[in-house]
Amino acid sequence: MKRVVITGMGIYSCLGKNLEEVRESLYAGRSGIGIDPERIAYGYRSPLTGMVERPALKGLLDRRSRTCLAEEGEYAYMATAEALRNAAITPDFLDNHEVGVLYGNDSSAKAVIEAHMLTLETKDTTLQGSGAIFQSMNSTVTMNLSTIFRLKGINLTVSAACASSSHAIGLGLMFIRQGLQDMIICGGAQEVNYLSMSSFDAISAFSTRIDDPTRASRPFDRDRDGLVPSGGAATVILEEYEHAVHRGAPIIAEVLGYGFSSNGANISQASDAGSRLAMQRALDDAGVTPADIDYINAHATSTLQGDAFEADALTQLFGNLHTPVSSTKSMTGHECWMAGSSEIIYSNLMMLNDFVAPNINFEHPDEHSQNLNIISKTINRKIDTYLSNSFGFGGTNSALVVRKI
Repeated sequence: MKRVVITGMGIYSCLGKNLEEVRESLYAGRSGIGIDPERIAYGYRSPLTGMVERPALKGLLDRRSRTCLAEEGEYAYMATAEALRNAAITPDFLDNHEVGVLYGNDSSAKAVIEAHMLTLETKDTTLQGSGAIFQSMNSTVTMNLSTIFRLKGINLTVSAACASSSHAIGLGLMFIRQGLQDMIICGGAQEVNYLSMSSFDAISAFSTRIDDPTRASRPFDRDRDGLVPSGGAATVILEEYEHAVHRGAPIIAEVLGYGFSSNGANISQASDAGSRLAMQRALDDAGVTPADIDYINAHATSTLQGDAFEADALTQLFGNLHTPVSSTKSMTGHECWMAGSSEIIYSNLMMLNDFVAPNINFEHPDEHSQNLNIISKTINRKIDTYLSNSFGFGGTNSALVVRKI
């Protein structure tokens, strides 16, 4: 099969607006969680969220392009522009080559709600404006990125809850392996506005530890009380290995394996069997064993059940290997549709800089996490191969194995 490598990365998150800022935050174990006053006024139980600043796009994009971008599309544009620069890909290259886009996104709530409220108030749909439809469709990110960057390859949005962007990378791997594309822009984006997350708050999914926001997200910790929502966007450039070598691309890592499964049970409950199957398939696809994995970036979101099931699955698969494990969601909160791709970038930054970022706020293991080697403080460690997990509502599971080049 054709080999698939990562030749570019770009990120816009609560840990930083670019790769260097994010690397510094990861190493420092710095949280990006804060309190959103709009959520208090709106009636949230928990006003906690990842604090992501909206980018200033005037001067970067023309007015028509800005009009068509939803909030998550703005983040995706910033992340993708950085990833293309990072991969040494110019506008001329995009004009003269077939490049695809596979991006994870599973909502565009703010655009839909605002258009509805405006029409409810004015009784005139024409006042929604010409950009409303392009902001509100679930495929808003891919339709905008493909237009802005003049992409001519596969153009597809992957909607799979919190595993969306991990699946996008997995599908990109499959497309390139099969010779259907030489290069695909893959990633995920998540809106952060208060309108987008109220249904999660309604089911008591969020932590209410509002007295100390940076300590609220506590993956694997005995005293965790729920996740913290977050967002932004993360983009990786996937490329066929020989194609990358031929154009002299800066090769970062190789995507070795992709595993997937569906729990086939409760719509909101995780599964150790489903999680384990996705991880085992990723390992098998990569041609590696659990002993070959130097680091695991866990999905763990800081929920009672989800963390427990994943910890059980990791214990079953990795046994007594003492593999370093951390959930970067302890710092970022749960970046939802973006999380699979952002955690590939977080892990790549660790791998390139020889450290394991901490699972902050891990103070007391429970009966599920006590057998795992959860890294609570930054350690300097060489990483050659890692596993990244992403699991979502509806029982969708994705796992990726990546190796350093």
